[in-house]
Amino acid sequence: MHETTEAPDLAPCPVADLLATAVRQYGDRPAMDFLGRRWTYAALGRMVQRATRGLQDLGVGPGVRVGLCLPNTPYYVVLYYAILQAGGTVVNFNPLYVERELTHQITDSGTKIMAVLDLEAVYRKVANVAAAAGLERIIVCRMTAALTPVKAGLFYAFRRHDRAAIATDSRHLAFARLMANRKPADPVAIDPVSAVAVLQYTGGTTGVPKGAMLTHANLTANCRQVRAHWSGAMPGQERVLAVLPFFHVFAMTGVLNYGGEIGAEIVILPRFDLKQVLAVIEARQITIFHAVPTIYGAINAEAAKRSVSLGSIAFSVSGGAPLPTDVRVRFLELTGCRLVEGYGLTEASPVVACNPPDGEVRGGSVGIPLVGTTIEIRDPDDPARLLPAGERGEVCVRGPQVMAGYWQRPADTAAVMVDGALRTGDIGYLDADGYLFLVDRIKDVILCGGYNVYPRVLEDALYQHPAVLEATVIGVADAYRGQAPKAFVVLRPGHTVTGEELRQFLTGYVSKIELPKSVEVRESLPKTMIGKLSKKELVAEEAARSAA
Repeated sequence: MHETTEAPDLAPCPVADLLATAVRQYGDRPAMDFLGRRWTYAALGRMVQRATRGLQDLGVGPGVRVGLCLPNTPYYVVLYYAILQAGGTVVNFNPLYVERELTHQITDSGTKIMAVLDLEAVYRKVANVAAAAGLERIIVCRMTAALTPVKAGLFYAFRRHDRAAIATDSRHLAFARLMANRKPADPVAIDPVSAVAVLQYTGGTTGVPKGAMLTHANLTANCRQVRAHWSGAMPGQERVLAVLPFFHVFAMTGVLNYGGEIGAEIVILPRFDLKQVLAVIEARQITIFHAVPTIYGAINAEAAKRSVSLGSIAFSVSGGAPLPTDVRVRFLELTGCRLVEGYGLTEASPVVACNPPDGEVRGGSVGIPLVGTTIEIRDPDDPARLLPAGERGEVCVRGPQVMAGYWQRPADTAAVMVDGALRTGDIGYLDADGYLFLVDRIKDVILCGGYNVYPRVLEDALYQHPAVLEATVIGVADAYRGQAPKAFVVLRPGHTVTGEELRQFLTGYVSKIELPKSVEVRESLPKTMIGKLSKKELVAEEAARSAA
């Protein structure tokens, strides 16, 4: 077990207080930059106040769930804080969801109001399911209204076909109408410990989408834990690049909430484009950059071809998926920028541990617990039994960032708690100095002839080959062993190697039991919205192939 001392600044408070403090302290400082259009903290504060009043006029108050089905835009930032200030609960939606997924999450959460851009690809899906799913209002946000006049003109000229024809019934409300008020917002008393700020949907350890109830206290504590972990931040002077989507918990805490906590300028990009990201980092002198391993891998590949200037970055964290050691080392070599790996999960708001930004980074470790966080390693077969340092078991977490539970799922909540600690579903161990090492997900462990085979061990070994850019391993049906590992890889540009050659390469790194049944070389691998390698599509593909 490893525990750190709780800091005094983790006292519960409403999330909107983060912004209110930034407005008071840094009112004339830039708060947002969206594709060249900028707002100060004072201007952002005024917009949030008007949006809060508009939402209250729609009936938003304590217990009312409001959906944000938005990419990274100023609309997300304004509505996020306004919903929380009104006492409502934010329900995050991925704009890439299909109608079936939208319907499930709207009905499961009881979302009554949804904000969406006026782009056909997203708006049409929401409009199609609104009546059946029980949506009472759709707040429509005009993309062009968030752009500079020049960019708005270009949008009209070249992308006007992307704009949706918006219905004019009473269910629809333009964002501009929501903001057309001058009355002050009504003050709302919020108990940060009990009030649910965000319903963040996750598959958790079972794969069934369910809403993690993240309270105001959870989110503000985690934000301040991150701040304490990197004490080098200069309040009111940092620039944070927001390329990971705000609707994902990593960016919501590590970019949006944290950026407001330190009065940083948040430079917002609506999607990941490698050339744009590199250009913005250099032009705007970004100082804080958080991303997922695939983005760092893409930067490495580009930096190998040309000079990439990332010298302005002072704090860079990789999360959301395991960071291959090769990617971390090459990132430092190619860019001169130090990269540290962190670890978290939706149910912990999300950050649990991180390597020290200015201290020792241990290869293969996701770092040390954040302040106020306790990490326990428990026997997966007997969760009541704590394991000593060095032994592998289930990673369990205690701390002010741990969720209140799953929305309307008491049985699922009870299943992931043991003696008050959150069961993460991850297998790992703590070394003698409290550094956490992850081995794999419990559900991803491949049961191979009575032995446990951990895909991450194989993936880490594959990354040792100079030709491998991306690698992932799943379990497939095997008549003799029950299950066997199968690897999928993408090669670096200009490299050629066969799957069998890679399989032979692995014999120097893993045992015969762990050796993959085969290694398949592909042009690309499936990824999630934030760029994490996704296994579920490969598992489904292999299951279909086996059935056929």
